[in-house]
Amino acid sequence: MGAPVATDSSRAPGSIASTLGPAAMSTRPVPEASGTEAEFLARYRRNRYHLPAVAVDVVIFTILDTDLKVLLVRRNEHPFRGFRALPGGFVDVGDTFEHQGEDIEAAAQRVLHTKTGLPVGTVYLEQLYTFGQAGRDPRMRVVSVAHYALVQPDLAPLVRAGGSASEVEWVSLPAALREPLAFDHSRILEMAHGRIQGKLDYTDIAFELVPETFSIQELRSVHEAILGTTHDPGNFRRRFGRMLADGIIERAPGKRLTASKPASVYRFSRKRP
Repeated sequence: MGAPVATDSSRAPGSIASTLGPAAMSTRPVPEASGTEAEFLARYRRNRYHLPAVAVDVVIFTILDTDLKVLLVRRNEHPFRGFRALPGGFVDVGDTFEHQGEDIEAAAQRVLHTKTGLPVGTVYLEQLYTFGQAGRDPRMRVVSVAHYALVQPDLAPLVRAGGSASEVEWVSLPAALREPLAFDHSRILEMAHGRIQGKLDYTDIAFELVPETFSIQELRSVHEAILGTTHDPGNFRRRFGRMLADGIIERAPGKRLTASKPASVYRFSRKRP
């Protein structure tokens, strides 16, 4: 049997070269860019595309009296004047390459602070989803990067109205979901609730919704409020025991007074932000 014969696949019938010809397959140098990148940016026309406005909306949850609540603000201005809404605001956007404005995360922190009065960094905050459906805002094309925040019960009474809101109120979640909210905020609220429900089983997100120290019953109440279901006390106590054995939770000094007898109190092992 003879040695294999090397073939030039570029000459085979139906190949790219046979179809387009040798000139099309020649290596062509990449044309040099005219000028430096700085010069390109200096003459770049920023108005060549229609730019949408960017906003952030924040779904703020807490648990008061074993009830999952969300913070709603009353709008003072059109559109949706008089409607309740989630706290939100526009992202500050600069108009030059050197000054492009604030980051999305910084905008969310700013909105959370200005609309609630809570100090920056004291509340758990996480990005949720980007809502960009055309027509979601009657003023113009607005893309909202939604976040959700979890406020410890001992901080909830410190919340006060700020910015363009005339009032703020902690509203029971079922009631908030039934209320017609401004813009597409009902949809944002539903998604945020689903997110924290989903993360309850595989993260320590409940840590953000209990006081610094808590009893087994208090932590169980957080799980029940988020899920909207009742946990069997025995099953939850066994689950609590596993968290204790795994080092997620540790005993804390003191006792919690209850109707029957003082209850032991615990705390999460990791430090709060």
